[in-house]
Amino acid sequence: MEQTPELVAHRGFNLIRGTHDPHDVDCISKLEMRDSDVFVVTYPKSGTIWMQQILLLLEAKGDVAAVSAANKSCNGDVVSWIEVIGSREAFMTAPSPRLRVSHLPYHLMPVALTQKKGKVIYVARNPKDVLVSYYYFHQLANMLETPRSFEDFFEKFLRGDVFGSSWFQHLKTWYSHKDDVNMLFITYEEMIQDLNAAVRSISTFLGKELTEEQLASVVKYSTFGNMRKIPQANYEQVSDDMFNHPVGKFMRKGTIGDWKNHFTVAQNDIFERVFQSEMKDFPVSFTWDKTDVA
Repeated sequence: MEQTPELVAHRGFNLIRGTHDPHDVDCISKLEMRDSDVFVVTYPKSGTIWMQQILLLLEAKGDVAAVSAANKSCNGDVVSWIEVIGSREAFMTAPSPRLRVSHLPYHLMPVALTQKKGKVIYVARNPKDVLVSYYYFHQLANMLETPRSFEDFFEKFLRGDVFGSSWFQHLKTWYSHKDDVNMLFITYEEMIQDLNAAVRSISTFLGKELTEEQLASVVKYSTFGNMRKIPQANYEQVSDDMFNHPVGKFMRKGTIGDWKNHFTVAQNDIFERVFQSEMKDFPVSFTWDKTDVA
């Protein structure tokens, strides 16, 4: 299969040329961990930006003004992707707590996580909605190939010929090792259906002590509607070099079931067959029906 020009296949995983450096990514596995380190791991378009906001608000005990004051551009500058060029070096000297996000597979992440140092929050999203969201993101993101059509992208996604490679392998590998690291496994759909419960679960997992009022503030400013109004959270301040803003918004819908507006009956049948085959030994369930974010 012809490699998409912007992708670099490295140790079974597709990276983005110019955004990631294979040698630098290899060095991530050797990073020393602190107990206070937190990694949010996702397959692309599975709630990464949402979790950045929640982590920052939990750290600030719900003080959204404090988060905004410490963050001039976007949340990704503060809670950055560990695999992006330059992030690893910054991580090594950063003060605790070091909060990072990542799309990397298990085998490329720090080995020290298996010593139960640091914590991992893995957010999984139903792959049909991931596919649709990722399709629109490819139109917005200048570092990625603009899809020729939805049909073409559908096929590439199922083959794993995208950044992040196979959704199925990403989730299955991390899920298989959930007991080998300090991991909280949560789904995007759980967060949509009961954000209050999700925030409490995340807060407890991270050992945070917030009052009811502070937790309520974290929930309030982590809703899709409110995040869309916060410049640092909605990524609209990101440079035009990265995003083709006139094409669409980074935060597009934030719902469950948008795949129903895009999949044909035949595509859904194909996807269902692949899903059932790939996931038959993994007891991970998803909500597939449309629900609006609180």
